[in-house]
Amino acid sequence: MPEFIYSAKTRGGVLTDGVIEAKTKEEAQAILQKQFAEVVKLKKAPMEIHFGKPKISEKDVVIFTRQFSTMIDAGLPLVQCLGILSTQTENKAFGKKIGEIKTSVEGGDTFSDALRKHPDVFDNLFTNMIEAGEVGGILDTILNRLANYIEKSLALKKKIKSALTYPIVILVIAFVIVAGLLVFVIPVFVSMFEDMGKEVPALTLFVMKLSEIFQNYVHYLLGIGFLVIHLIKRYYKTENGRLNMDALFLKLPVAGSLIQKVSVAKFTRTLGTLLASGVPIIEALDITARTAGNKIVENAIFGIIGCIKEGQTMTAPLSREKVFPPMVVSMIDIGEASGALDTMLNKIADFYDEEVDTAVEAMTSLLEPMLMVFLGITIGTIVVAMYLPIFKMGEVI
Repeated sequence: MPEFIYSAKTRGGVLTDGVIEAKTKEEAQAILQKQFAEVVKLKKAPMEIHFGKPKISEKDVVIFTRQFSTMIDAGLPLVQCLGILSTQTENKAFGKKIGEIKTSVEGGDTFSDALRKHPDVFDNLFTNMIEAGEVGGILDTILNRLANYIEKSLALKKKIKSALTYPIVILVIAFVIVAGLLVFVIPVFVSMFEDMGKEVPALTLFVMKLSEIFQNYVHYLLGIGFLVIHLIKRYYKTENGRLNMDALFLKLPVAGSLIQKVSVAKFTRTLGTLLASGVPIIEALDITARTAGNKIVENAIFGIIGCIKEGQTMTAPLSREKVFPPMVVSMIDIGEASGALDTMLNKIADFYDEEVDTAVEAMTSLLEPMLMVFLGITIGTIVVAMYLPIFKMGEVI
């Protein structure tokens, strides 16, 4: 629908600006008259052309949260903060969302209810913490905690990406080099060996056949590769598929330990932040489970919820789950006994953030020589296979 830029006075006499969607200018005028005492200015917004759907990143959300926290702490009214941020945010798509949230708040919604209308940007964790901050009158503190939480989550994701980037780059380079040799170099040797009319060694014959298959059937091979990836993705989207694959990921030789540490860090950080913000433990565990990112961890947390509802502590069900190390279970037990569970959970998260750093460095240092050896053996085998007939010919001479 078309957008209209407006300036209007609230019933308290405060002048406010914003953007509203409506089919016509008259409809926009009617909507605004219900929300404000007086509409000062109303005009159609200039049309913007977007190539592709604008994306709102976690970085945009964390900047918004941090700036919003500072403004609320400085004593600015909530609506005024939203108005400033909607116009000053660099991401125009996000600025539009903030403007819609501002309109909802002006229309009588609570801030948390206005955020819930945009689940693609603000998840359950975010909105529940905001609601707890509104009820407890500590919105600035909650916003600060949310900003810290999102920043640490982004840092954790960055570590994982850095761990995966290096091996992927090496494997892509290896594939390009091998493909180049098979397509452009090997055929030259093949024609030369055919002119010789001599029998070639088995290794050379294997590489020649591989080159022939690659040249003639490369489109089929690529198609099969994409099909396999597509089928794996579809399988992962099923309940059993995700459960089986997440269990497999945790059992991988080197990466499994890293995945476990990331899962524990995310679980403790999320739950600790929610509990510190005043969210009830059952609701906090439910949100943590749904944002866990691993089906094994998710099922384990839902198991904890069932035990707590029966009157048990968190420690007993946690100790039965292999994904949570004994040290984590012991520290949570101490946190429950001392009444400082949120603090203990955040300490565990800090510890496992450092453990993830160490695991990423160890995995990178282990993968680097392995990938180099793999690349050397692959290219070396092709080179040796092509030169074997030449060496044999030299021996004959």
